[in-house]
Amino acid sequence: MNAQRDSAPPSTDAAQAEIAEEFAFFGDWTERYQYLIDLGRKLPPFPDALKIDANKVSGCQSLVWLVASGDSHRLDFEAISDSAIVSGLIALLLRVYSGRSAAEIIATEPKFIEAIGLAKHLSPTRSNGLAAMLAEIKRHAREALAD
Repeated sequence: MNAQRDSAPPSTDAAQAEIAEEFAFFGDWTERYQYLIDLGRKLPPFPDALKIDANKVSGCQSLVWLVASGDSHRLDFEAISDSAIVSGLIALLLRVYSGRSAAEIIATEPKFIEAIGLAKHLSPTRSNGLAAMLAEIKRHAREALAD
């Protein structure tokens, strides 16, 4: 993750296109879920000291912790879940939103969710959790702009 902080990530459109391309490679949702789990396993370690109520994302059935650092020019996010699939969803969100300006975060809609078919293949509770994580990321961005 440190390497990502030192260089600018690809544009949000490019990041979302890469995600769509990766998922198009898999023939069925069993393989896609496995890929999500693998992505979640590759998340950087999340310090136990940050697993506090203030960093919990409400609205998720699973436990999810999300921490933002930076300012309106660049926000970086770290997050983890106790669920393997949700950790994979976090990995996708971080690819699209972490390392961006607050204005870019607010302006970016998560088109990849529809593009890879996630909207149709997530349970209602996971869909709600994904929406809650996205709302939390955008909340941090709005707060950074207000500062």
